[in-house]
Amino acid sequence: MMERQKIILDCDPGHDDAVAIMLAANSPQIELLGVTTVAGNQTLEKTQKNACRVLQWLGRDIPVYAGCGRPMVREPRAAGDIHGETGLDGPVFPPLHKTVEPEHAVSYMIRTLLASDGDIIVVTTGPMTNLAMAMRMEPRIVEKIRRIVLMGGAYANGNVTPAAEFNVLVDAEAAHVCFTAGRPVTMVGLDVTHKVLCYPEIVERMAQVNNGASRLFVDLMRHFCKTQKEVFGMEGGPLHDPLTIASLIDPKLLTTKPMNVQIDLRSEQSYGRTNCDYYGYLGLPATADVAVDVDVPRFWDIVEDCLRRYGEEEGAT
Repeated sequence: MMERQKIILDCDPGHDDAVAIMLAANSPQIELLGVTTVAGNQTLEKTQKNACRVLQWLGRDIPVYAGCGRPMVREPRAAGDIHGETGLDGPVFPPLHKTVEPEHAVSYMIRTLLASDGDIIVVTTGPMTNLAMAMRMEPRIVEKIRRIVLMGGAYANGNVTPAAEFNVLVDAEAAHVCFTAGRPVTMVGLDVTHKVLCYPEIVERMAQVNNGASRLFVDLMRHFCKTQKEVFGMEGGPLHDPLTIASLIDPKLLTTKPMNVQIDLRSEQSYGRTNCDYYGYLGLPATADVAVDVDVPRFWDIVEDCLRRYGEEEGAT
């Protein structure tokens, strides 16, 4: 049995973030210490409530900490065209009883990492503002981070601009701080997340599980797939964020390649691009393990296994 990996999940739920929470909250391979939220797919007020809604639905008593409501430098931007007015349009959630912790997410990260044995992986599936602010506020946490695993960037094309992926584009300065901190980084970008498309047959497959968690998954994906088709013309919604968690559950899921990655902060047209030296031509040291391929059938098996581990009682409260 593999050791349980301690993680902090920093997210901006978001339909695919919600599935990442599902995977992290009941995997035998993962100990989810806390969920921190940031403005991204929607405003901070909405993303923190969405994290609480998902955990309450799943019956998981994991603390949620609200973090930064805007990027370090730039103006905020959201993705309402994909995730809707609430950030989690689609499901009908029961009244929300779970509340956010009073402590700020940045303070929580600092406190938890400083007290750790250097064995915590920080997973970010939204803009990297909280983690970057924590590093700037308390530099001693940097050496305590075992690894940063992010959903963000691309070595090929962006999805919001031709150059940039949403999470990095929203706060490229924060991504720069995290990529230059000198810690091990795994970058799970659009190059692989666009391969895990939630086609209608996948939605039907997960519906067959027929418990509270699978019903939430199906309701989330029906909305997500609809907007992905309307905005990007994709036949299935790409499950970007859960791929970070799935790669920790099964270390063989992703094929990665060490690359020197630099975040473009200065360009008008390409701000937020993750410039990845795929061929190592520049001769610079690698700064990230960049995902270049994924075992797609194995990914969907991991998702189904996760849903099946939840009982019928989830979603009843």
